[in-house]
Amino acid sequence: MSVAIPRPRVGLLALTLEFYERLAPQLRPDRERFVRERLIPSLGDAAEVRFEAAAFTREQVERNVRTFEAEELDALLVVLLSYSPSLIALPALRRTKLPLIVWNTQELLSVTTAYGDAELIANHGVHGTHDLCNCLVRAGVPFEYVSGHYRDPRALAELADCLAAAHAVSRVRRARLGLIGYPFPGMGDFGLDTTYMAATLGCAWEAVTVTEYNDRAARAARSEVNRLEAEYRATYEIAPEVTPDDLAASARAEIALRSILLDRRLDACSYQFLAFGQDERTETLPFVAASRLMAEGIGFGGEGDLIAAAHSAMTARLQPPASFTEMFTVDFGGNAVLLSHMGEANVAMARRDRRVRMVKRPAPIVATRAAQLALTTVFEPGPATLSALTIAAGQRWRMIAAAVTIEDFGPLPQLCVPHAKVRPHGDVRDFLTAYARAGGPHHLAICFGDARRRLAVAARMLGAEYVEV
Repeated sequence: MSVAIPRPRVGLLALTLEFYERLAPQLRPDRERFVRERLIPSLGDAAEVRFEAAAFTREQVERNVRTFEAEELDALLVVLLSYSPSLIALPALRRTKLPLIVWNTQELLSVTTAYGDAELIANHGVHGTHDLCNCLVRAGVPFEYVSGHYRDPRALAELADCLAAAHAVSRVRRARLGLIGYPFPGMGDFGLDTTYMAATLGCAWEAVTVTEYNDRAARAARSEVNRLEAEYRATYEIAPEVTPDDLAASARAEIALRSILLDRRLDACSYQFLAFGQDERTETLPFVAASRLMAEGIGFGGEGDLIAAAHSAMTARLQPPASFTEMFTVDFGGNAVLLSHMGEANVAMARRDRRVRMVKRPAPIVATRAAQLALTTVFEPGPATLSALTIAAGQRWRMIAAAVTIEDFGPLPQLCVPHAKVRPHGDVRDFLTAYARAGGPHHLAICFGDARRRLAVAARMLGAEYVEV
């Protein structure tokens, strides 16, 4: 059910010197050959690259940047193919909203005793990057800088992280979030000025009524309900107490939520379960739907948390798959923390050695006409990263990240909710203290592997503080 996340789309701004058009007219065509035959292929699956020709005048740079912006690319990758004066590029780079990455690379690997004029003129972009970056710093323009030969695995990995971060940031800046109901009363850690969110992160949001959700569920086509019921049975281990009527109700809830996302072109959503209970037509809660939609890259935040929804959508592009989660219980004896929530976790992250159980909650959390089902997803053991986005003092966005290990724990047959145990890289007491002192909110995202470098780059691109705990 999980879907492939598209590669970052990147505009390559390759710069040369106009003076060389007369002094060495063969240089630019030769360097463009290097870009097409060596440089772009070296990026492999890290990016889909747009490149036409090298630029050596201010007008050419302006035209290239306008084209990249019009195509809504994820980032602008700047490469100096020779020395190029900074002031032909600075005006366009100062104005663009695209994340900037300067790649200091060249064709030549080593300077040996065979080095001569030909090698010099084809491999002297590094001081051009110094000129340009000095001016970017002066102008207060944020940028990332990666230095290394175009075949250097370490440099290519760092560049891939920057491109993935740019791709995720691009999604946040264009994200459309949906809120069904209203934020949970009294939960202050995700309190939000949505005008501030739109002005800084770029996210837009829409209010969705529970009435619309129920209307769509009531209109669900029987054929589509049947198809989803069959998919549930084929995919999950259905608990004995779950009836065909329960499956049908969850299918209608999924059809309703999916159609809202599709019709409103939403990238992420949040809902407030109390609001569902205030409409007597509500048949069931969309726990199963949210867990399955996260597997397809849709962001999610619980209890009306739009910040968590935006952050999980970003993390799903940054290092997929990713899930919304929450710390529930400290395992002081095992130096770990139990993660859980009422019924939402990315089912694409479930451990691979068994089928996920679909169960009926023994007691409904709000009044609904039918039972409330959940997928008791337990995450695949291994390295992972916990992260959160929040607002710190002075209305500054802050990204908090921690490397953890998902333990081989669960599923526990007595639990009817998603759950997993994670162990920090250090004492759990110190980890929780540092997280609290950093202002970490109670809603987080989790993804597999070590995503800290990508998160740090994304934070810089968003103008957010970055804190590791």
